Amino acid sequence: MAERPEDLNLPNAVITRIIKDMLPEGVAVAKEARCAIARAASVFVLFATSSANNLAQKHKKKTVSAQDVFSALKEMEFDKFIEPLQESLEVYKKSQQNKKEQKEAKAKAKKAEEAEKNSSTVEENSEDAGMSNTMETSLSKKENDDVMEIAE
Repeated sequence: MAERPEDLNLPNAVITRIIKDMLPEGVAVAKEARCAIARAASVFVLFATSSANNLAQKHKKKTVSAQDVFSALKEMEFDKFIEPLQESLEVYKKSQQNKKEQKEAKAKAKKAEEAEKNSSTVEENSEDAGMSNTMETSLSKKENDDVMEIAE
């Protein structure tokens, strides 16, 4: 939990960037106006969070879900925000799914590469073992010949 009220404020850099993105080029915003917007945004976020948390608790849930936030916005009479937020949520979910799939594909490729590397090492070892067996067989024949000569 926040120790001071200032800890609940949104970062000024984020607020300034949002303001600049929404206003036409060349429009200046006074410092007091930025502070007022930042405070209003912080109050809105806290109010929406509190409302969503109350809805979650009402349904005996400990975790606030996106649906709780959408229901809270509707209850707060901010219906026009719900659709854009749902679209943003879908984009976010797709982005997270793509990241997950890329990570899995990368891990699968790495695993396949390691398996290929291990199989080529096994083949090399098998070839080396085959050569050793051939040499042992050759030596055995020579030894057998020597033994045969001695026996004769």
